[in-house]
Amino acid sequence: MQDHEEGIGTGGVEDAQTEANLRAFRAHWEACRDGQAVPRRAAIDPREITPLISNAFIAERVAPGVVRLRVAGLHLADLMGMEARGMPLSSFIAPDDRESFARHLVDLFDGPAILRMTLRSPRTLGRPALSGTLMMLPLRSDLGDVSRALGCLVSHGRIGRPVRRFEIARSETLPLSGAAPAGRARALQAITGGARGCARSRAQLRVVT
Repeated sequence: MQDHEEGIGTGGVEDAQTEANLRAFRAHWEACRDGQAVPRRAAIDPREITPLISNAFIAERVAPGVVRLRVAGLHLADLMGMEARGMPLSSFIAPDDRESFARHLVDLFDGPAILRMTLRSPRTLGRPALSGTLMMLPLRSDLGDVSRALGCLVSHGRIGRPVRRFEIARSETLPLSGAAPAGRARALQAITGGARGCARSRAQLRVVT
């Protein structure tokens, strides 16, 4: 997919802060693994992901390649122009990229695997160009199946007129196997194409039952 927009990138300081926040976000998920390949949904503590709490969400798999938002931060509502909880996550993806997105979601849950995407939303009337990052980390439900995901969607730039949908500029996956590895997390593997305590709380996240 070629870049059709100029000036979408963010400044170095903003990029560095976003990366630091994403590392901390994943570090909490890693801590909650507690020696297991995939942590349980109940282990996630919103207080440990405060810098990205408005960007965070909990997604539920409802069919292969299809997830809906059970919990959604306020930034997702700003991008959508309405409450985002209960919506399919694919609502944030450009229609031409949704088939590819669905395949990545299958990898996320069936692998299981960590998923990270570089996103862009081209400039249109009333909508400045946006760049973004989507990270999704698999979770187990209370029943023990891998059917939940902790995620965050970070965008850079002025939102302008919603709804904002994103093209997939780049995707990366990290397959998981066995128990949580000791030491530092492994780097994500590029694919071309389309802590501390783990107590429950909610902060700015909203729950849909």
